[in-house]
Amino acid sequence: MKWSTVLTATAFLVLLPLAEPQSTDEVHVATRVDNSSRPSSEAQINIARNQTKSLRADVELVLVPVTVTDGLNRPIVDLQSNNFQLYENERQQEIQFFSREDAPISVGLILDFSKSMENKFEFERAALKAFFNNANPQDDYFAIAISDRPVVIADSTQSITDLEDKLTLAVPAGNTALLDAIYLGVSKMHQARYQRRALLIISDGGDNHSYYTAKQTKALVEEADVLMYSIGLFDDMPVPIFKTIEEKLGKRLLTNITDLTGGRTITADDREKIPDIAALISRELRQQYVLAYRSDQPRHDGRWRNIKVHVIASGNTQPVHVRYKKGYIAATE
Repeated sequence: MKWSTVLTATAFLVLLPLAEPQSTDEVHVATRVDNSSRPSSEAQINIARNQTKSLRADVELVLVPVTVTDGLNRPIVDLQSNNFQLYENERQQEIQFFSREDAPISVGLILDFSKSMENKFEFERAALKAFFNNANPQDDYFAIAISDRPVVIADSTQSITDLEDKLTLAVPAGNTALLDAIYLGVSKMHQARYQRRALLIISDGGDNHSYYTAKQTKALVEEADVLMYSIGLFDDMPVPIFKTIEEKLGKRLLTNITDLTGGRTITADDREKIPDIAALISRELRQQYVLAYRSDQPRHDGRWRNIKVHVIASGNTQPVHVRYKKGYIAATE
């Protein structure tokens, strides 16, 4: 099938401080740009924040995607609006809109093409196939490859087969600019077709070549209205050999970032289970609830608002797990 033509390749050129334009064909670039010629990190963060919309607070209606699973991580899909309680800054809010339909979603795929993935690349291909096999046919996608720098390798005008062919021909090489790829993915989401938006990262999490830092990236995704999942392809050796401290801390990096958005990182300890994990995430994206409310404190003060969601599953004595974005930045005048 073909993807709808809804995204362009313009916004990310402002966001990522690269010397040359992005290419949709070249994946590996050996030369790293000298940081001294780049704008300050504070200036870049401000650009990204201005470009990234908050959790729909700019139109007064706050949308909160919620995933509810049982003790075995199976989605619970039969809840009604009265099973949810929603709070902003400890004040209960009236849920004015509730949905649990399988609505289309805009998905950005961040795929690790770096050298550290050399012995895991076939599983990345299998994960992608399983993800698409379980997705909503109306979803639209783009894909970013990571090595020395992030590169858009597939946009919404290309078919899934085109992307799968690129993965078949690709040879992992280079370093891992994972955090830069997340910035690029969040930026491209400005022009996404659907209000529901998600990034899926398939990587070992070992960032060792990004301009942006973990702290800067966490600040960005905390404010962005983009749900993030990752499949962590970590070495399953009894004593893993890490080339850098970044690779050693890869699992923690991915987990901290995805948890901030209401998503999660699933570790693939057994590589044979990687396609099943990708299929699970794809189905989970289709089985979310969406709660919407208008804050009873609608001040446009640009401050952080905490969100809490409680689930009251009547007749269900088993514990449930609830994942959602923990807050948003209020709009300013």
